[in-house]
Amino acid sequence: MAPDVEAALLVRLDDQGVVEDSGDYASETGVDHARLVEVIKSLVATDMITSEVVTHTKLVVTEEGKGYLAQGSPEAQVFNALPAEGAVPLAELKSKLPGTVGDVGFKQAMQQKWVVLNKEASGPTVSRKAASIEDSVQSALAEAEAGRAEGLAEKVVAALKKRKLLAPETWKTFRLGKGPRFARERVKEATDLTAEMIAKGTWREVPFKPYNFAALGLTPPSGHLHPLLKVRTAFRKIFLSMGFEEMPTNNYVESSFWNFDALFQPQQHPARDAHDTFFLTRPATTPASSLPPDYLARVRETHQSGGWGSAGYGYAWQEAEAEKNLLRTHTTAVSSRMLYRLAQGGFRPCKYFSIDRVFRNEAIDRTHLAEFHQVEGVVAAEGLTLGDLIGIFTEFFRRLGLPTLRFKPAYNPYTEPSMEIFSYSEPLGKWIEVGNSGMFRPEMLRPMGLPENVNVIAWGLSLERPTMILYGIDNIRDLFGHKVALSMVKSNPICRLGM
Repeated sequence: MAPDVEAALLVRLDDQGVVEDSGDYASETGVDHARLVEVIKSLVATDMITSEVVTHTKLVVTEEGKGYLAQGSPEAQVFNALPAEGAVPLAELKSKLPGTVGDVGFKQAMQQKWVVLNKEASGPTVSRKAASIEDSVQSALAEAEAGRAEGLAEKVVAALKKRKLLAPETWKTFRLGKGPRFARERVKEATDLTAEMIAKGTWREVPFKPYNFAALGLTPPSGHLHPLLKVRTAFRKIFLSMGFEEMPTNNYVESSFWNFDALFQPQQHPARDAHDTFFLTRPATTPASSLPPDYLARVRETHQSGGWGSAGYGYAWQEAEAEKNLLRTHTTAVSSRMLYRLAQGGFRPCKYFSIDRVFRNEAIDRTHLAEFHQVEGVVAAEGLTLGDLIGIFTEFFRRLGLPTLRFKPAYNPYTEPSMEIFSYSEPLGKWIEVGNSGMFRPEMLRPMGLPENVNVIAWGLSLERPTMILYGIDNIRDLFGHKVALSMVKSNPICRLGM
């Protein structure tokens, strides 16, 4: 259909030079005007034709006015509802007529002096005042409906428009002429210079479509921040704003020595079983000879015989157990390395934090994965107490948006005292565990070489749990892992914490 419409229009312009009105042309040729407009826009875009907008306006009868064409104007309907002789109660008269016809018609009939209002003791009545009437409103509407509204007096038109019985209707057509690239037939422009054109030399005669240097190219595909990365960034900002220094955490594989032994965790502890920890088969071990020998000796002695008020565990500590390689089960292994390094270089008070991945050999369900992220904070200074630990927690979790905290005593092999941290969640309406904490034991710190009066407080929490609460995710597998929907990663909102 489109090529025929286009071809006929180009022929008409070539023969006559101009089409005065596209609406008239569409009626003459039997073409839908909307379809013709599509062809016009396409030809204008290629400079084959020119177009000028022609605005048309006419008065049309509204839907309300069309109802009065058949039944008569409201005032005429009121007059006709009255008997030739006698009066009718006003309320009864209005009830005989539909909708607002009674109210509107009575007012108009009174203005025209067609009817008279009688004040009676029983209530107002209405009677005819004129013997007969001429419904000029109905006649004017009939003229407008027939397309002869231009012949109506201005006063009549203004009155009907005010009563919303006539309304202007506007539409646009086009005056068409030949453009600078006019042709009787459209020639398709080439968009690419091909090897065949060059070989045959046809490129000299082929019209090429102009290159639009101002046009924007396709938006390249881009990455999107995962919710965990957004929450991780928010955590980092909190730590950095509190003066913490980030620890290097790129060592996923650790020896059992740094992951367990340096933390005063006994070698027979259940966490060191293959059911709880991923041990490596290649390389299976890190030789004990690569560890600081004096520190290794102090750790062995502390495990076997204790010290600093501790009796130790009273077992024969084995280097072979300490040499086993594993995927780190907590980022506290990083903290143990950092604290040892701090003790060797001359102690200075410090605040460390880390946020990275850890691995546990756990059964996977809606709240547990074998791989997740741990957030850890460590503060080392002289004379730290449990009060300092609670004070830092209070400020940290306040900035996190969890100001209401409770603490519960707990047991950890390498901290004493130890506390679990609970916070009241307004969205969930209940208390939830948000982390674990404690003061590192002397049996862990003194073998490192830290001074007697130096204490270390630490706490840890997962990254996944607060992210699930913030984003309303019920199943951890929908947040992290191979089952995550990419649509969620692309459309997740900005992370906002209570900083």
